[in-house]
Amino acid sequence: MDAPARLTIHVMCMAASLSIVPAHAASPVFNDITFGAQIEGGLMANPARPADALDFGQFSPDHANQPQLDQLTLTLTKPVDDIGGGYGLGANLRVLYGADARYYAIAGISDKLLSGRYQIMPVFANVAAHLPWLTKGGLDGQFGVLTSPMGVETLDPTTRAFYTLAYTTEYSTPFEHVGAIFQWHLDPLLDVQFGIDTGNQTSFGRGDNNAEPAGYVGLSGHGLAHGALAFTYLLRIGPENSVRALGMRANAAQRVWNDLNATWQMTQSLNGTIEFNTVHDDGLHASTYSVVTWLAWQMSPDLTLNYRGELYRDNSGGFVTQFQSDTAYARVLLGAPAPVSNAPATTYGALSLNASWRPKLGHGVRLFQLRPEIRFDRSLNGTAPFNGFRNCGMFTFGGDATLGF
Repeated sequence: MDAPARLTIHVMCMAASLSIVPAHAASPVFNDITFGAQIEGGLMANPARPADALDFGQFSPDHANQPQLDQLTLTLTKPVDDIGGGYGLGANLRVLYGADARYYAIAGISDKLLSGRYQIMPVFANVAAHLPWLTKGGLDGQFGVLTSPMGVETLDPTTRAFYTLAYTTEYSTPFEHVGAIFQWHLDPLLDVQFGIDTGNQTSFGRGDNNAEPAGYVGLSGHGLAHGALAFTYLLRIGPENSVRALGMRANAAQRVWNDLNATWQMTQSLNGTIEFNTVHDDGLHASTYSVVTWLAWQMSPDLTLNYRGELYRDNSGGFVTQFQSDTAYARVLLGAPAPVSNAPATTYGALSLNASWRPKLGHGVRLFQLRPEIRFDRSLNGTAPFNGFRNCGMFTFGGDATLGF
Protein backbone atom coordinates (compact mmCIF):
# COMPACT_ATOMS: atom_id res chain seq x y z
CA MET A 1 0.00 0.00 0.00
CA ASP A 2 1.24 3.51 -0.77
CA ALA A 3 2.35 5.66 2.15
CA PRO A 4 -0.14 8.31 3.28
CA ALA A 5 0.39 11.81 1.86
CA ARG A 6 1.28 14.84 3.88
CA LEU A 7 0.63 18.44 2.75
CA THR A 8 3.61 20.72 3.11
CA ILE A 9 3.61 24.50 2.75
CA HIS A 10 6.65 26.13 1.16
CA VAL A 11 6.82 29.72 2.35
CA MET A 12 8.40 32.48 0.36
CA CYS A 13 8.41 36.06 1.51
CA MET A 14 5.60 37.24 -0.71
CA ALA A 15 3.53 34.15 -1.35
CA ALA A 16 2.97 30.55 -0.30
CA SER A 17 2.21 27.45 -2.31
CA LEU A 18 1.20 23.93 -1.37
CA SER A 19 2.49 20.63 -2.62
CA ILE A 20 1.98 17.02 -1.60
CA VAL A 21 4.96 14.95 -0.48
CA PRO A 22 4.92 11.40 0.79
CA ALA A 23 5.02 10.72 4.51
CA HIS A 24 6.72 7.39 5.04
CA ALA A 25 5.62 7.05 8.64
CA ALA A 26 3.20 8.71 10.97
CA SER A 27 4.80 11.32 13.24
CA PRO A 28 3.71 13.24 16.33
CA VAL A 29 1.85 16.47 15.70
CA PHE A 30 4.84 18.71 16.36
CA ASN A 31 7.58 16.42 15.07
CA ASP A 32 7.80 18.11 11.66
CA ILE A 33 8.25 21.71 12.87
CA THR A 34 11.29 23.32 11.25
CA PHE A 35 13.36 26.33 12.29
CA GLY A 36 15.58 28.58 10.19
CA ALA A 37 17.74 31.69 10.57
CA GLN A 38 19.05 34.12 7.98
CA ILE A 39 21.07 37.34 8.07
CA GLU A 40 21.59 39.93 5.31
CA GLY A 41 23.66 43.11 5.25
CA GLY A 42 24.91 45.42 2.55
CA LEU A 43 25.88 48.86 1.30
CA MET A 44 25.23 51.00 -1.77
CA ALA A 45 27.80 53.72 -2.42
CA ASN A 46 26.86 57.04 -4.02
CA PRO A 47 29.81 59.09 -5.35
CA ALA A 48 27.65 62.27 -5.37
CA ARG A 49 27.41 62.17 -1.55
CA PRO A 50 23.92 63.72 -1.18
CA ALA A 51 23.70 66.34 1.58
CA ASP A 52 20.90 64.46 3.37
CA ALA A 53 22.90 61.18 3.07
CA LEU A 54 19.86 59.52 1.46
CA ASP A 55 19.44 57.92 -1.96
CA PHE A 56 16.14 59.23 -3.33
CA GLY A 57 13.58 56.59 -4.21
CA GLN A 58 15.37 53.79 -2.35
CA PHE A 59 14.06 51.75 0.60
CA SER A 60 16.66 49.01 0.86
CA PRO A 61 19.14 50.49 1.34
CA ASP A 62 18.24 54.18 1.64
CA HIS A 63 21.36 55.54 3.42
CA ALA A 64 24.10 56.46 0.94
CA ASN A 65 27.61 55.18 1.68
CA GLN A 66 26.57 53.49 4.93
CA PRO A 67 26.65 49.75 5.63
CA GLN A 68 23.55 48.36 7.30
CA LEU A 69 22.00 45.21 8.71
CA ASP A 70 19.04 44.79 6.40
CA GLN A 71 17.50 41.83 8.16
CA LEU A 72 18.03 39.09 10.68
CA THR A 73 15.14 36.64 10.41
CA LEU A 74 14.02 33.67 12.47
CA THR A 75 11.47 31.34 10.87
CA LEU A 76 9.28 28.59 12.29
CA THR A 77 7.20 26.42 9.98
CA LYS A 78 4.62 23.81 10.92
CA PRO A 79 3.81 22.06 7.62
CA VAL A 80 0.21 21.68 6.56
CA ASP A 81 -0.48 18.10 7.65
CA ASP A 82 -3.46 15.96 6.74
CA ILE A 83 -5.92 16.02 9.66
CA GLY A 84 -8.52 13.79 8.03
CA GLY A 85 -11.28 14.08 5.47
CA GLY A 86 -8.96 15.85 3.03
CA TYR A 87 -8.42 18.79 5.40
CA GLY A 88 -4.97 20.05 6.37
CA LEU A 89 -3.65 22.42 9.02
CA GLY A 90 -0.32 24.14 9.68
CA ALA A 91 1.26 27.41 10.83
CA ASN A 92 4.02 29.82 9.79
CA LEU A 93 5.99 32.46 11.69
CA ARG A 94 8.85 34.69 10.60
CA VAL A 95 10.20 37.57 12.71
CA LEU A 96 12.57 40.15 11.21
CA TYR A 97 14.97 42.57 12.92
CA GLY A 98 16.84 45.14 10.86
CA ALA A 99 16.61 48.23 8.67
CA ASP A 100 14.01 46.70 6.30
CA ALA A 101 11.44 46.63 9.12
CA ARG A 102 11.11 50.44 8.89
CA TYR A 103 9.34 50.13 5.54
CA TYR A 104 7.50 46.85 6.03
CA ALA A 105 6.05 47.88 9.42
CA ILE A 106 2.45 46.96 10.25
CA ALA A 107 0.51 49.74 11.99
CA GLY A 108 -0.83 48.63 15.35
CA ILE A 109 1.50 45.62 15.48
CA SER A 110 5.12 46.61 14.88
CA ASP A 111 5.18 50.34 14.14
CA LYS A 112 5.88 51.41 17.72
CA LEU A 113 8.03 48.54 19.01
CA LEU A 114 11.32 50.28 18.16
CA SER A 115 12.03 53.71 16.68
CA GLY A 116 15.66 53.52 15.52
CA ARG A 117 17.20 52.51 12.23
CA TYR A 118 16.87 48.84 13.18
CA GLN A 119 13.33 47.77 14.01
CA ILE A 120 11.43 44.50 14.50
CA MET A 121 8.33 43.10 12.78
CA PRO A 122 6.50 39.88 11.93
CA VAL A 123 6.94 39.12 8.24
CA PHE A 124 4.21 36.50 8.56
CA ALA A 125 2.37 34.92 11.45
CA ASN A 126 -0.49 32.83 10.18
CA VAL A 127 -2.43 29.61 10.27
CA ALA A 128 -2.40 27.72 6.97
CA ALA A 129 -5.15 25.34 5.89
CA HIS A 130 -6.07 23.05 3.03
CA LEU A 131 -9.80 22.78 2.32
CA PRO A 132 -11.05 20.02 -0.04
CA TRP A 133 -13.77 22.21 -1.55
CA LEU A 134 -15.08 23.13 -5.00
CA THR A 135 -12.51 21.30 -7.16
CA LYS A 136 -10.24 18.28 -6.91
CA GLY A 137 -7.32 20.54 -5.96
CA GLY A 138 -9.39 22.34 -3.33
CA LEU A 139 -8.49 25.59 -1.57
CA ASP A 140 -5.31 26.59 0.25
CA GLY A 141 -5.66 29.49 2.67
CA GLN A 142 -3.61 31.52 5.12
CA PHE A 143 -5.15 33.51 7.98
CA GLY A 144 -3.37 36.14 10.08
CA VAL A 145 -0.35 38.31 9.24
CA LEU A 146 0.42 37.77 5.55
CA THR A 147 2.90 38.95 2.96
CA SER A 148 1.31 40.55 -0.09
CA PRO A 149 0.99 38.19 -3.08
CA MET A 150 1.32 41.08 -5.56
CA GLY A 151 4.47 41.78 -7.53
CA VAL A 152 7.70 40.05 -8.51
CA GLU A 153 10.28 41.19 -5.94
CA THR A 154 9.97 39.87 -2.40
CA LEU A 155 11.29 40.90 1.00
CA ASP A 156 13.38 37.72 1.23
CA PRO A 157 16.75 38.50 -0.44
CA THR A 158 17.17 34.86 -1.51
CA THR A 159 14.03 34.91 -3.69
CA ARG A 160 14.71 38.10 -5.66
CA ALA A 161 17.47 38.90 -8.10
CA PHE A 162 18.72 42.27 -6.77
CA TYR A 163 19.67 43.92 -3.49
CA THR A 164 17.90 47.17 -4.38
CA LEU A 165 14.22 47.24 -5.29
CA ALA A 166 12.37 48.57 -8.31
CA TYR A 167 10.18 51.69 -7.96
CA THR A 168 7.22 49.46 -8.86
CA THR A 169 7.94 47.19 -5.89
CA GLU A 170 8.38 50.06 -3.44
CA TYR A 171 5.57 52.39 -4.45
CA SER A 172 3.05 50.41 -6.50
CA THR A 173 2.70 47.05 -4.74
CA PRO A 174 1.52 46.42 -1.13
CA PHE A 175 3.86 44.83 1.44
CA GLU A 176 2.01 43.31 4.42
CA HIS A 177 -1.57 42.46 5.39
CA VAL A 178 -3.70 41.29 8.29
CA GLY A 179 -6.49 39.14 6.87
CA ALA A 180 -6.96 36.03 4.75
CA ILE A 181 -5.77 34.94 1.32
CA PHE A 182 -6.84 31.88 -0.68
CA GLN A 183 -5.57 29.92 -3.67
CA TRP A 184 -8.31 27.94 -5.41
CA HIS A 185 -6.77 25.25 -7.62
CA LEU A 186 -8.94 25.07 -10.73
CA ASP A 187 -6.71 22.41 -12.28
CA PRO A 188 -3.01 21.46 -12.14
CA LEU A 189 -2.07 24.55 -14.19
CA LEU A 190 -4.43 27.35 -13.09
CA ASP A 191 -5.24 28.91 -9.69
CA VAL A 192 -7.68 31.64 -8.71
CA GLN A 193 -6.42 33.89 -5.91
CA PHE A 194 -8.65 36.00 -3.69
CA GLY A 195 -8.56 37.52 -0.23
CA ILE A 196 -9.66 40.25 2.17
CA ASP A 197 -7.62 42.32 4.63
CA THR A 198 -7.60 45.53 6.66
CA GLY A 199 -5.43 47.36 4.12
CA ASN A 200 -1.78 47.71 3.17
CA GLN A 201 0.33 47.48 6.36
CA THR A 202 -2.58 48.16 8.72
CA SER A 203 -4.35 46.06 11.34
CA PHE A 204 -7.32 46.77 13.64
CA GLY A 205 -8.39 49.56 15.99
CA ARG A 206 -5.81 52.31 16.17
CA GLY A 207 -3.71 50.32 13.76
CA ASP A 208 -6.22 50.88 10.95
CA ASN A 209 -6.10 54.14 9.02
CA ASN A 210 -9.71 53.92 7.81
CA ALA A 211 -12.85 51.93 8.52
CA GLU A 212 -13.01 49.87 5.32
CA PRO A 213 -11.41 46.60 4.15
CA ALA A 214 -9.55 45.94 0.91
CA GLY A 215 -9.01 42.78 -1.07
CA TYR A 216 -7.57 40.83 -4.00
CA VAL A 217 -8.82 38.75 -6.88
CA GLY A 218 -6.75 37.29 -9.68
CA LEU A 219 -5.53 34.34 -11.71
CA SER A 220 -2.18 32.57 -11.91
CA GLY A 221 -0.84 29.88 -14.17
CA HIS A 222 2.27 27.74 -14.03
CA GLY A 223 3.77 24.95 -16.11
CA LEU A 224 2.25 26.42 -19.26
CA ALA A 225 3.80 26.12 -22.75
CA HIS A 226 5.37 22.76 -21.89
CA GLY A 227 6.57 24.07 -18.54
CA ALA A 228 8.25 27.23 -19.86
CA LEU A 229 5.67 29.89 -18.91
CA ALA A 230 4.20 31.12 -15.63
CA PHE A 231 2.08 34.22 -15.00
CA THR A 232 0.11 36.01 -12.28
CA TYR A 233 -2.51 38.75 -12.62
CA LEU A 234 -3.89 40.40 -9.49
CA LEU A 235 -6.44 43.18 -9.05
CA ARG A 236 -6.60 44.87 -5.66
CA ILE A 237 -9.32 47.36 -4.64
CA GLY A 238 -9.96 49.21 -1.40
CA PRO A 239 -9.43 52.50 0.45
CA GLU A 240 -5.79 52.90 1.54
CA ASN A 241 -5.63 56.51 2.73
CA SER A 242 -5.88 57.75 6.29
CA VAL A 243 -8.98 59.41 7.75
CA ARG A 244 -6.59 61.52 9.79
CA ALA A 245 -5.10 62.94 6.57
CA LEU A 246 -8.13 63.11 4.23
CA GLY A 247 -11.09 63.15 6.60
CA MET A 248 -14.05 60.79 6.28
CA ARG A 249 -13.82 60.72 2.49
CA ALA A 250 -10.84 58.38 2.96
CA ASN A 251 -13.34 55.58 3.68
CA ALA A 252 -14.82 55.85 0.20
CA ALA A 253 -11.76 56.88 -1.83
CA GLN A 254 -10.71 53.70 -3.61
CA ARG A 255 -7.22 52.73 -4.62
CA VAL A 256 -7.16 50.34 -7.58
CA TRP A 257 -3.99 48.29 -8.21
CA ASN A 258 -3.36 46.11 -11.27
CA ASP A 259 -0.30 43.90 -11.60
CA LEU A 260 0.49 41.38 -14.33
CA ASN A 261 3.78 39.52 -14.43
CA ALA A 262 5.05 36.60 -16.46
CA THR A 263 8.22 34.51 -16.55
CA TRP A 264 9.48 32.67 -19.63
CA GLN A 265 12.19 30.01 -19.44
CA MET A 266 13.86 30.68 -22.78
CA THR A 267 16.63 28.10 -22.46
CA GLN A 268 17.94 25.90 -19.70
CA SER A 269 20.19 28.74 -18.51
CA LEU A 270 18.29 31.91 -19.58
CA ASN A 271 14.94 33.20 -18.35
CA GLY A 272 13.12 36.50 -18.60
CA THR A 273 10.42 38.17 -16.50
CA ILE A 274 8.20 41.15 -17.26
CA GLU A 275 5.85 43.06 -14.97
CA PHE A 276 3.16 45.60 -15.90
CA ASN A 277 1.63 47.65 -13.09
CA THR A 278 -0.89 50.48 -12.72
CA VAL A 279 -2.25 52.20 -9.61
CA HIS A 280 -4.95 54.86 -9.32
CA ASP A 281 -5.91 56.52 -6.04
CA ASP A 282 -9.15 58.50 -5.90
CA GLY A 283 -8.25 60.13 -2.58
CA LEU A 284 -4.87 61.44 -3.73
CA HIS A 285 -6.04 62.09 -7.32
CA ALA A 286 -2.83 60.32 -8.32
CA SER A 287 -1.81 57.51 -10.66
CA THR A 288 1.25 55.51 -11.58
CA TYR A 289 2.05 53.10 -14.36
CA SER A 290 5.20 51.10 -14.97
CA VAL A 291 6.91 48.24 -16.74
CA VAL A 292 9.85 46.27 -15.36
CA THR A 293 11.93 43.64 -17.17
CA TRP A 294 14.42 41.11 -15.82
CA LEU A 295 16.86 38.73 -17.49
CA ALA A 296 18.76 36.02 -15.63
CA TRP A 297 21.62 34.04 -17.18
CA GLN A 298 22.83 31.13 -15.09
CA MET A 299 26.46 30.78 -16.12
CA SER A 300 27.16 27.92 -13.69
CA PRO A 301 25.37 26.20 -10.80
CA ASP A 302 26.83 28.84 -8.45
CA LEU A 303 26.83 32.02 -10.58
CA THR A 304 23.97 33.98 -12.21
CA LEU A 305 24.16 37.33 -14.03
CA ASN A 306 21.06 39.54 -13.76
CA TYR A 307 19.64 42.56 -15.60
CA ARG A 308 16.70 44.73 -14.52
CA GLY A 309 15.28 47.66 -16.48
CA GLU A 310 12.35 49.82 -15.39
CA LEU A 311 10.20 52.66 -16.69
CA TYR A 312 8.05 54.18 -13.94
CA ARG A 313 5.68 57.16 -14.25
CA ASP A 314 4.45 59.02 -11.16
CA ASN A 315 1.80 61.27 -12.69
CA SER A 316 1.42 63.65 -9.76
CA GLY A 317 4.58 63.24 -7.70
CA GLY A 318 2.43 61.90 -4.88
CA PHE A 319 3.75 58.34 -4.81
CA VAL A 320 7.55 58.46 -4.97
CA THR A 321 8.43 59.79 -1.54
CA GLN A 322 11.69 60.25 0.37
CA PHE A 323 11.16 59.34 4.03
CA GLN A 324 13.68 61.35 6.00
CA SER A 325 13.48 59.68 9.41
CA ASP A 326 13.38 56.12 10.67
CA THR A 327 9.72 56.39 11.71
CA ALA A 328 8.45 58.57 8.84
CA TYR A 329 7.07 55.72 6.74
CA ALA A 330 5.07 54.23 9.61
CA ARG A 331 3.72 57.65 10.61
CA VAL A 332 2.59 58.41 7.07
CA LEU A 333 0.61 55.15 7.02
CA LEU A 334 -1.62 56.54 9.78
CA GLY A 335 -1.68 60.11 8.45
CA ALA A 336 0.57 61.54 11.16
CA PRO A 337 2.99 64.41 10.41
CA ALA A 338 6.39 63.15 9.25
CA PRO A 339 9.49 64.55 7.52
CA VAL A 340 9.14 63.58 3.86
CA SER A 341 9.92 65.06 0.47
CA ASN A 342 8.48 64.46 -2.98
CA ALA A 343 9.59 65.21 -6.49
CA PRO A 344 7.17 66.76 -8.99
CA ALA A 345 5.53 64.52 -11.59
CA THR A 346 8.40 62.44 -12.93
CA THR A 347 9.08 59.60 -15.34
CA TYR A 348 11.84 57.47 -13.81
CA GLY A 349 14.16 55.20 -15.72
CA ALA A 350 16.33 52.71 -13.86
CA LEU A 351 18.89 50.14 -14.99
CA SER A 352 20.47 47.60 -12.62
CA LEU A 353 23.10 44.92 -13.25
CA ASN A 354 24.46 42.37 -10.82
CA ALA A 355 25.98 38.97 -10.24
CA SER A 356 24.59 36.48 -7.76
CA TRP A 357 27.14 33.99 -6.42
CA ARG A 358 25.93 31.07 -4.29
CA PRO A 359 28.77 28.68 -3.48
CA LYS A 360 27.93 25.57 -1.45
CA LEU A 361 29.70 25.84 1.89
CA GLY A 362 28.19 22.95 3.85
CA HIS A 363 28.92 22.56 7.58
CA GLY A 364 25.38 23.57 8.53
CA VAL A 365 25.28 26.59 6.20
CA ARG A 366 22.10 26.32 4.15
CA LEU A 367 22.88 29.28 1.90
CA PHE A 368 25.63 31.81 1.26
CA GLN A 369 24.94 34.55 -1.29
CA LEU A 370 27.00 37.50 -2.54
CA ARG A 371 25.43 40.05 -4.94
CA PRO A 372 27.61 42.93 -6.23
CA GLU A 373 25.38 45.48 -8.01
CA ILE A 374 25.56 48.66 -10.04
CA ARG A 375 22.53 50.86 -10.64
CA PHE A 376 21.69 53.92 -12.77
CA ASP A 377 18.58 56.05 -12.05
CA ARG A 378 17.46 59.00 -14.14
CA SER A 379 14.55 61.40 -14.53
CA LEU A 380 13.40 61.20 -18.14
CA ASN A 381 11.34 64.40 -18.14
CA GLY A 382 13.83 66.98 -16.82
CA THR A 383 13.10 66.98 -13.07
CA ALA A 384 15.98 66.73 -10.56
CA PRO A 385 14.91 64.47 -7.69
CA PHE A 386 18.29 62.88 -6.91
CA ASN A 387 21.20 63.66 -4.62
CA GLY A 388 19.41 66.22 -2.48
CA PHE A 389 17.30 67.46 -5.43
CA ARG A 390 20.43 68.59 -7.27
CA ASN A 391 20.66 66.09 -10.13
CA CYS A 392 18.47 64.46 -12.77
CA GLY A 393 20.42 61.22 -12.42
CA MET A 394 22.01 59.03 -9.76
CA PHE A 395 24.69 56.33 -9.92
CA THR A 396 25.08 53.84 -7.07
CA PHE A 397 27.15 50.68 -6.63
CA GLY A 398 27.65 48.12 -3.90
CA GLY A 399 25.85 44.95 -2.93
CA ASP A 400 24.86 42.61 -0.13
CA ALA A 401 25.72 39.32 1.51
CA THR A 402 23.25 36.77 2.89
CA LEU A 403 23.92 33.81 5.16
CA GLY A 404 21.23 31.22 5.95
CA PHE A 405 21.13 28.28 8.39
